[in-house]
Amino acid sequence: MSVYSVPSTSQPPHLAPLAPFDLVIFGGTGDLALRKLLPALFHRYADGQIVAGARIVGIARDERSDEAYRGKIREALIQFAGEQAQQTEVLDGFLALLSYRRLDLSSDSGWPEFAAEFTDAERVRVFYLAVGPDLFGVVSDRLQSHGLVNPKTRVVVEKPLGKDGVSADAINDALARVFNETQIFRIDHYLGKETVQNLTALRFSNALFEPLWKAEHIDHVQITVAETVGVESRAPYYDKSGALRDMVQNHLLQLLCLVAMEPPSSLAADAIRDEKLKVLRALRPIENGNAAAFTVRGQYKAGAVEGRAVPGYAQELGAQSLTETFVALKAEVKNWRWAGVPFYLRTGKRLAERVSEIVVTFRQVPHSIFEGLTEQDPSSRLQPNKLVLRLQPDEGVKLWLMNKVPGPGGLRLRHVPLDMSFAAAFGGRQADAYERLLMDVVRGNPMLFMRRDEVDAAWKWIDPIRAAWAASAEAPRPYTAGSWGPSAAVALIERDGRTWHEDAS
Repeated sequence: MSVYSVPSTSQPPHLAPLAPFDLVIFGGTGDLALRKLLPALFHRYADGQIVAGARIVGIARDERSDEAYRGKIREALIQFAGEQAQQTEVLDGFLALLSYRRLDLSSDSGWPEFAAEFTDAERVRVFYLAVGPDLFGVVSDRLQSHGLVNPKTRVVVEKPLGKDGVSADAINDALARVFNETQIFRIDHYLGKETVQNLTALRFSNALFEPLWKAEHIDHVQITVAETVGVESRAPYYDKSGALRDMVQNHLLQLLCLVAMEPPSSLAADAIRDEKLKVLRALRPIENGNAAAFTVRGQYKAGAVEGRAVPGYAQELGAQSLTETFVALKAEVKNWRWAGVPFYLRTGKRLAERVSEIVVTFRQVPHSIFEGLTEQDPSSRLQPNKLVLRLQPDEGVKLWLMNKVPGPGGLRLRHVPLDMSFAAAFGGRQADAYERLLMDVVRGNPMLFMRRDEVDAAWKWIDPIRAAWAASAEAPRPYTAGSWGPSAAVALIERDGRTWHEDAS
């Protein structure tokens, strides 16, 4: 089938063409729109899911024509959208859906004319707020005052949703004045990643894992989100946030919830979100009394990443700062399923490797019959089974098992993975997380988005950690760019007799 043709209606619902809709991106010339949102929409158009008649409107403050905007987006798609963007016909078709409007979000100027363009009350309207969180309430109020909110309106808000629980409440209150909770889509793109989705499938569609998914059989869980990039031009913004708020409060806690939640009664959005909320509320508090033992924060200094010399955080910021660029912590879920099982979380910038993964390490066999073999061949030492879900790069799943080395010469064992690469197993281009999430917004499916009470519960766990750090006189521990973070992060896990997972395959 040509990429330009519309798929038949016999396609699965998640790939079927959507009725024409309106999608407005506030911040339509920003980095998020150029690198992620518009490439994602382009791919959905190229695959036939977005059809002629849909409208995509970019909003920004500067003056430019529709054609100038389309030219800017053409350049961005050629850079960020891969091979499909090299096909002129499909690229031109997508660009024809785009238009541009200049709006000053701080005044009513231009809003009446903008609102007059949206007359069809039966079309889904999506307003994506790719702007700072301080503008969420402002934009929402203007949408309402100019008659742009109806039952088919959805609003999408990006993280960070506040800087603490109090500010998050204020933002959520501002949104709630205009929209029903079912119309608010709080996006976390990690929840749209293929491997994260596959975690639910692995747990609940296979008889193999769920009987073992509890403290009797699992030793510990590791969640790592590591980046090789620094803050660079984002330093002024990042310095007001830090790794705990930028990554742990949303991405890592959401991944922890999906690993630890009880089986939901169905795939209904609230059934899954109810179970995630129970996990957040069951997390052991980390506060003044135990923060020093259970958390590590760091800040990168000058070093080398991938063979290239890079400056330290303070150099990029142009000032000294106590903002952390690395966090490692030990979390515990205080319920029957997970009692005694630690969850080790770490995230940071300017680390040795770009990798996001979940590692579930199972307990050792209760008795080894291979002691004599190990004495003759130390490499045959028994290693625990591990289930590794790689989110990026090279999405896939590995199950590490002990196996006999083939060949004569006696029994030798090796720890090797059963490896399923999504690219190899399923072929073709793997859809970006934003592609799935944006189409779910249009469909009105909130399953992969955070409910307000989830946001509240996450901040209630994060805020005491921040307060404990603020009360301490200790600065973030320095680590060299290109390393795996401060040595204290290694000590955090090794004092429990464990070590951070490194994929040697």
